[in-house]
Amino acid sequence: MPSLILLALVGLAAQLVDGALGMAYGVTSTTLLLAIGTNPAAASATVHLAEIGTTLASGAAHWRFGNVDWKVVLRVGVPGAIGAFVGATFLTGLSTEQAGPVMSLVLLGLGVYLLGRFTFKGLRTDRLHLPLRKRFLAPLGLVAGFVDATGGGGWGPVGTPALLASGRLEPRKVVGSIDTSEFLVAVAASVGFLLALGTAGINMAWALALLVGGLIAAPIAAWLVRHVPGRVLGSAVGGVIVLVNTRTLLRSDWIGLKDTPQEATTLAVIALVWVAAVTWSVRAYRADLQAARTADDAPAAGAAAGETDDPEAGSATTGVPAGTAGGSTTGA
Repeated sequence: MPSLILLALVGLAAQLVDGALGMAYGVTSTTLLLAIGTNPAAASATVHLAEIGTTLASGAAHWRFGNVDWKVVLRVGVPGAIGAFVGATFLTGLSTEQAGPVMSLVLLGLGVYLLGRFTFKGLRTDRLHLPLRKRFLAPLGLVAGFVDATGGGGWGPVGTPALLASGRLEPRKVVGSIDTSEFLVAVAASVGFLLALGTAGINMAWALALLVGGLIAAPIAAWLVRHVPGRVLGSAVGGVIVLVNTRTLLRSDWIGLKDTPQEATTLAVIALVWVAAVTWSVRAYRADLQAARTADDAPAAGAAAGETDDPEAGSATTGVPAGTAGGSTTGA
């Protein structure tokens, strides 16, 4: 029972992050399942089964808050479903010894990407409302779906930054559309895993616990997407993923540094980098807020100066020249 409660809490936290950032539910949940010794294919299958419910609830919530572009959902989601089915089939064909380090390596790469992206990169706003083309969305969905199934997560970490970087869709609609289209990916990946593994290889109780936590968080996350400082949250989540999956790789047969001074030193260095990254993100977020406030105050200050600095121009509120107060029309 304690493990199920923990999984429900993980599902809740992961969905809060995913619903606010458009990524990290699968990566976060799969990372935890691998850390407690779950078979990689079973971990990904369990998470994707839970995601069928969480993505449906999240999509409905985002739709209610006006965060969904349905054209983007279909154009990226259908190819994503194809990629996810292929990825699930590929992962179940690997042995556990091969799949564990491979999945951790994929998750580590995604974690590094998240950490770097949200710590150092800003978002483009100069190309908003330009159309997103099928020739961009279809390959993106195919690749993101494959990575999602093989890595136990990756639909958001691949799809969301790509759409944000295009600058053609406002951030809240990027997050809402990616979260909504993930329902198609979760269904396709689950079908692939069920055909290859059957139900015997999947812990249904764990999937249900993750689902319950995610369902509670989905409507909250859809509301938070308008308010949460995504830059800070992205750095924090990316650091957790990097730290946990580095530990898994160091303890694998590939490297074999379990319980050694080298392992402790490596993890300590990564933890320090993580803390520095989050600190940097917090300061950058505050600087961005201050710059926005300064930009908003400048026009008001200029208008006030225009009202008082030129007495020859007369009243700024009436538009009447000096010397004709009262609006007299009886001149010469």
